[in-house]
Amino acid sequence: MTAATGDILDVDLLRYEQGTADERRAVVDGVIRSLETGFVYCRHDIPVEVIDQAYELLRAFFHLEREEKERYVVEGSMGQTGYTGLLVETAAVNAQPDWKEMLNWGVEVPDGHPLQRRFPHRYMPRTLPEGSVPGIAAALGALFDTLFDLQRRFLRIIAHGIGADPGFFDGMLDNGPTLCRAIRYPPMTEAPADDFIWAGEHGDISLITALPRATRRGLQVKVDDAWVDAIPPDGHAIINTGLMLERLTNGRIPTGIHRVIAAAGEVEERYSVVQFCHPTPWTLLSPLACCIDEAHPQREAPIMAGDWLDQVLYDINLIEDARRVT
Repeated sequence: MTAATGDILDVDLLRYEQGTADERRAVVDGVIRSLETGFVYCRHDIPVEVIDQAYELLRAFFHLEREEKERYVVEGSMGQTGYTGLLVETAAVNAQPDWKEMLNWGVEVPDGHPLQRRFPHRYMPRTLPEGSVPGIAAALGALFDTLFDLQRRFLRIIAHGIGADPGFFDGMLDNGPTLCRAIRYPPMTEAPADDFIWAGEHGDISLITALPRATRRGLQVKVDDAWVDAIPPDGHAIINTGLMLERLTNGRIPTGIHRVIAAAGEVEERYSVVQFCHPTPWTLLSPLACCIDEAHPQREAPIMAGDWLDQVLYDINLIEDARRVT
C-alpha cells in the first residue's frame, strides 16, 4: 500500500481476502483513511480482456450515426437503460448540461418479481445495441457482472472498517438497481462552449462507484477544496463513495466529489465505464449505530433509497417530462 497524490491510497483487494490478519488490518486501515477523500485505488482481479472487449465494442457503437444510436433511446427510463445523447445529463448544481453521451445497462430481474412490480422504472429490460454491434450485449453483461463482484467484495472491507459485520451490505445488494454506464466524451474542439469541462462537479448517489479504466486522463477529485488528478496505477480500479454510503455512515465516510475536465483544445475523445452500486430501492438508509456516538450525533433522518434516487434523477435532468435544462 502506497500513498498517492492527494492522499488517495493504493490498496490490494486480494491481500484483504487472502492475506494474514495483519495484512487484512492494513488494507482496512488504508481504505478507511483513503476514503476521507472519497476515493481509493483498488488492485483487482478483473481479466483485462473483459475490459478490452467492452471498450472495443463501445467505440463501435458510439461511432455510429446519431440516428442509429437514437434507436436505443428508451422513453421513461430516466437514463437507467439504453442510450442518452449529448447535453442531457446535468450536474445537480449546474445549469450547463455535461458534454457527454452515454449507454446504460443494469440488473435484470425475472418478470413479476416484487421489485419490478413496485419499481417498474428501476427494472426495465436492458436495451443494448446488439442489432447494430453484434456481440456487445454479452460483452457488456460480462463487464457488469465482474464489476458488481468487485463492488460487493470491496463493500465488505468498508463494512469491516466502520465496525459492522463484513457481510452487512450483501443483502441490500441482491437485485439492487446497480447501473453500469459507458460514457463517451467528445473532443473539446467540437464543444459548444469554451470551458473545457466534460462533466461538472458532482457527487454520485450510489453506495460506491467503480471505474475500471478510462482511455484518457480527465478525472479530478476535490480534496481540501483543491482539484487533484485521479491517476490510478495499472491494474487498479478507482473506487469512489456516494451519497448513500455517506448517509449510512453518518458522514464518517464522505461522498467523493469529482469532475471530468479536458485540456484546453483537447482533440481526442475520452471513454470511461462507471458502475454505480445501489441498494434495493426499498432499503431504508438509516445511519448505522456503529457510526453514531456522543461526538458524532445522528446528522440526518432515514430515507428510502428509491425515493432519494428519484430525487437525484430529477436534479440531474434525467426525468424526461420534468427537465429543468433543455
